[in-house]
This record gives sequence, structure tokens and C-alpha cells, in this order.
Amino acid sequence: MSDERTLDLLETKILELRELNKVDEIDLTTEIERLEKKLASMRKDLYANLSDWERVKLARHPKRPYALDYIGEIFSDFYELHGDRLCGDDRALLAGLAKLDGQSIIIIAQQKGRSTQENKERYFGMTRPQGYRKAQRVMALAERFSFPVITLIDTPGAYPGLESEEANIGGAVAQNLLAMAELCVPTIAVVIGEGGSGGALAIGVADRILMLENSIYSVISPEGAAAILWKEKERVKEAAAALNLTAPHLLDLGVIDEVIPEPLGGAHKDLPQTASALKERLIHHLTTLCAEPVKALLATRYQRYRSVGRYRTLDG
Repeated sequence: MSDERTLDLLETKILELRELNKVDEIDLTTEIERLEKKLASMRKDLYANLSDWERVKLARHPKRPYALDYIGEIFSDFYELHGDRLCGDDRALLAGLAKLDGQSIIIIAQQKGRSTQENKERYFGMTRPQGYRKAQRVMALAERFSFPVITLIDTPGAYPGLESEEANIGGAVAQNLLAMAELCVPTIAVVIGEGGSGGALAIGVADRILMLENSIYSVISPEGAAAILWKEKERVKEAAAALNLTAPHLLDLGVIDEVIPEPLGGAHKDLPQTASALKERLIHHLTTLCAEPVKALLATRYQRYRSVGRYRTLDG
């Protein structure tokens, strides 16, 4: 967004004035208040009616909180588990034990990197087969001890390289879909950034699906859709609108259950506020799901995924 740079500069100016205001001989309170009001007004005007493509850019914002940021804010006693017990570990997918409001749970989360080195280590958040097999391993652990499963989705898609294909990435995704569909414990999935294709869906077949307000969830990226449909990557704005990939659209379509609000400008503007809102809704949904008998839980989950989507008959 072209105006976001202006907001960042104004925010930096306010921070500088606050530092100067700490000096006893200078009183800049009036000027700081004036600029804060101006910043709030400009931010409201900019973010009040975002287009689908602008939400895509917010979902990919380099300062957007990642899974570990939310884990640190929302959960306690996080203990990470490593490896798929077959061919290695995948740092793009985190899995482990934690507590939510005192209740033991399993967390499965996709993690992007901040630096070039970290992105190299985490494959830009693109999970490989060993990551999905690690997820299956901890889901089996969850079932054994009756721990609910919470997943945090944030990936452009499964890692598409030769290494993944040789290790059967398609099969790993398919096995995860089946495992989550049959899991005999409550499950909640949260799209916190990008939810890209089967790479996201592999940890997204849950009893409840939540999305942060400026996250996206789609079978393909806008760039990919534009290249396939119109042979022009430049038509990304049109593709983003056609894909219905934003949280409000998906809520209307019945694909997700709830949209978690973010501060104006995105989750990176106030992580504690976003995390607090998400934590409250996780506790709410988990309490409801844990009260359901397992047979009822599985029956409801089955009906949910049988009813997703729309189709027309040939004579309709």
C-alpha cells in the first residue's frame, strides 16, 4: 500500500517526539496528541475498506506475527517435539505440547523465518513430507492422551522441490487429511497469515476453523491464478477478487467458522491485542468442543466436510 509508508514515517516521528518530551525543559505533549489523532484518522481511512489484494499483502507483511509469536503470547509450557521417526525433522512445521488456560493441548504450527538464514532453515514456511509426518506423529500422541489439537496455519503451500517429490509429498498431505478427519479429539485450526493450497489444508481439517481478519486461505495464490486463467501475472488484483480468499468471503461461504479481528493496519501493529482476542476465542471453542462426546464430534465433522462447497447439476 503506497500510503503505508507515510503512516510509518508519521509513527516514527511520534516516537521521536515522545523521546524528546522526556527532557524536562521541553513540553511537546500538545504536538504529540495532534499527530496521534492525525495518525489514527489516516489509518482508519486507509484500512476501512481494503480490497482483496490489499488483504493479501497484509497477510504477507514482513512484520506480521508468525506462529512462535502467538505461541509465546497465548500458550504456556510449550515443549517442542522433533522429527518424523523416519527421515528427519522439518523446521517449517513446529509440533509439541503446551497448555491453554491450564489445559494440556497439542500444537501444530507452520513457521516462516524473519531473516534470510532463518527462511532458508524453515523453507519460507513451506512444509516438506517429514513435517507432515511429524504432524501425524503428534496427532497420534494427542489421541493417545486425549489432548485437543490446535493448528496454526501460515504457508504459501507445501514445499514443491525435487526433494519433496522424491519423499512423496502428495502422499504425506493425503495421509494428514485422513488422519485429521478421523482424529478422536477436538481440533481447531487457525489461519494466521497465508493458507496456501494443500500445504495448508493438510493441517486444516478441523472441527472449528478460525481466521485472523487479514489472513487468506485459497487453493492457489493470486499470482498463480492470474498466470493460469489469463496468462498474465499482472492481473493479480482481479485474481484475488475472484478467488474469494479473504476471511469475510470464506465466512459467508461457510468454509470457516469465525473471523478474529485485528488492529487497524494489521496484527503486527499490536500483537498482544490480536493474541488476546484469539486466545479468548480458542478457549471458547475448545470448551464447547470438549463437552461433545467423541461419536457426536466425529459425526459433526463428517457432515461439515460433506457439505462444504457448491455445485450445479448438468441440467441446472
